[in-house]
Amino acid sequence: MVLNYIWIAFFLIAFVFGVIALLMGDATIFQKMVDATFDSSKTGFELSLGLTGVLALWLGIMKIGEQAGVVNVLARILSPFFSKLFPDIPKNHPVMGSIFMNIASNMLGLDNAATPTGLKAMTQMQELNTKKDTATNPMIMFLVLNTSGLTIIPTSILAFRATYGAASPTDVFIPILLATTIATIAGIILTATWQRINLLQPTLLLGLLGLIGFVGLVIWGFGQMDKDTMARVTSISSNLILMSIIVLFILAGLIKRINVYDAFIEGAKEGFHTAVRIIPYLIAILVAVGVFRASGAMDMLINGIKHGVELCGLNTDFVGALPTALMKPLSGSGARGLMVEAMKNYGADSFVGRLSCIFQGSTDTTFYILAVYFGSVSIKYTRHAVACGLLADLVGVFAAIAVCYLFF
Repeated sequence: MVLNYIWIAFFLIAFVFGVIALLMGDATIFQKMVDATFDSSKTGFELSLGLTGVLALWLGIMKIGEQAGVVNVLARILSPFFSKLFPDIPKNHPVMGSIFMNIASNMLGLDNAATPTGLKAMTQMQELNTKKDTATNPMIMFLVLNTSGLTIIPTSILAFRATYGAASPTDVFIPILLATTIATIAGIILTATWQRINLLQPTLLLGLLGLIGFVGLVIWGFGQMDKDTMARVTSISSNLILMSIIVLFILAGLIKRINVYDAFIEGAKEGFHTAVRIIPYLIAILVAVGVFRASGAMDMLINGIKHGVELCGLNTDFVGALPTALMKPLSGSGARGLMVEAMKNYGADSFVGRLSCIFQGSTDTTFYILAVYFGSVSIKYTRHAVACGLLADLVGVFAAIAVCYLFF
């Protein structure tokens, strides 16, 4: 229901801004908005097509892991922590393994593996759902963990910084890691508070402290490396982990004497059907975002924030990077484009250029994830998912600004 109102709001706001622009003499504004609808719908379909192959591959691999028992082993290992964070999921349920695979893939920047495993987890949670059109508490907690975007290795951002001539492309690595960790912990606290989950339970508290300790260890480890070594380690580790997962699942299938090929085909078919199901949801959200941008509403919002900050007598250096922050919950590709634009216009090593990169890495595309994940299981009523996701995003934005001022 919340997504319904937000979707309508995007179009109404865009139309109002279009009328204002027309009255001010921009005769092409509605042409731009109409072009944006067609371009965005085409982009949505192309994204879905691109996801089809990836979904088929990874859901095929996941099916091998399921039948070989690897996912169940992961579920049992993680059950003490996840059963407290997701109390409505039965203990040792296979979905625990899928959730772990998704979160681990996100943390390592393995986007190609994260989305398929996330969709698999949503399908398994939907099997436990007694109201098929309404999001459950575990679904919402899982979505917030995804939208808060905890990423240990922001490979693509570092690559863009190197492309645009940053003297030290990896100098945003620690700031990104700090901002995304704060956003993730805030998302967990907000959602747990809403769902009345006691975070002071020893298992949960130790798990969260362990996460903070692990991130601290990663920060320390990468802090000992020069930029070339860091780039090499991130690239090798990401690809090695990805291939190791595939080989591990296949070997487990052989040991269990299952028909690995048939299991893969069965899972790949599920991936294809999932990709087809999400097309309408993906096109709907991308078209709304495209029209909103084309109307000039985003630029007006940025100018309004800048004026308000100036009136308060505060430093406005961060305002130039805000388009990336505001676009990130709406569109990952749009935010990436605005990040690149900031580095082009201000310089990769400028305050705005660095802050845009930190914004890009601190949270994930909330509305895209909600549309794709909930759309894959036909959820209509999202309850508090949007509110918790956006609040975690907001914390991530403030954390990114604070960290950037602290470091640069």
